Amino acid sequence: MSFANKVVIVTGASDGIGAATVIQFAKEGADVTLVGRTEEKLAKVSAECAKYGKNPLVIKADVSKDEEAKTIVARTIQTFGKLDILVNNAGIFFFDDIMKPNFMETFDSTMNTNMRAIALITHLAVPHLVETKGNVVNVSSVAASIVKYPNIVSYRTSKAALNHFTRCLALELAPHGVRVNSVSPGPVYTDIFNKAGLAEMVQDLEASTALKRVGEPDEIADLILFLASEKARSVTGSDYVSDNGTIIL
Repeated sequence: MSFANKVVIVTGASDGIGAATVIQFAKEGADVTLVGRTEEKLAKVSAECAKYGKNPLVIKADVSKDEEAKTIVARTIQTFGKLDILVNNAGIFFFDDIMKPNFMETFDSTMNTNMRAIALITHLAVPHLVETKGNVVNVSSVAASIVKYPNIVSYRTSKAALNHFTRCLALELAPHGVRVNSVSPGPVYTDIFNKAGLAEMVQDLEASTALKRVGEPDEIADLILFLASEKARSVTGSDYVSDNGTIIL
């Protein structure tokens, strides 16, 4: 798949699925904006892109803060002159407990990053995507569709909202030639995976999948690039699952 002369924004690009996606886009010839919160990690991803002759735009930003999120699309247009693809990948995961005093703090923080920030960035990106007949790929999760473990109310709710946002936006933007889709990974080895303490549950998570394995970031990146490409030109409003068979068990 060639993305030569395409401009792509990827949020949550400092590691995991976002980093893998950025590098693959660069490898396929795209100009990429990397968005993340950790400068050191972003620099490493940018260096990987440079191996393919690309000099990406690096933006250190917390997408949950409006004033920082608003700079992402504007700086991309200033640098590259257009926008073809938006990959909304930034997200957070925390365990929660609705009976604990801090539940609403966790819920609000999760929704602000996993849903509200995506709505804001997409809102700002849409006029430019209409111009290029571009597309949006949202990174959701199979957690939106299943309830296998307790104390994940905030995260599951945010991803379920994101899936419906994807479908609604696909319908709204179809007359303008803009496609909107989502991907839903199951367990994947990423930093968010480790920060949430899930690394200690690897054997349990593997056992919870039909294929008895946890996914890798590159696998999800492959799916994102497919949906963003002309090969998926008839696909909109869809959620593509890559979960090693988590849902079917």
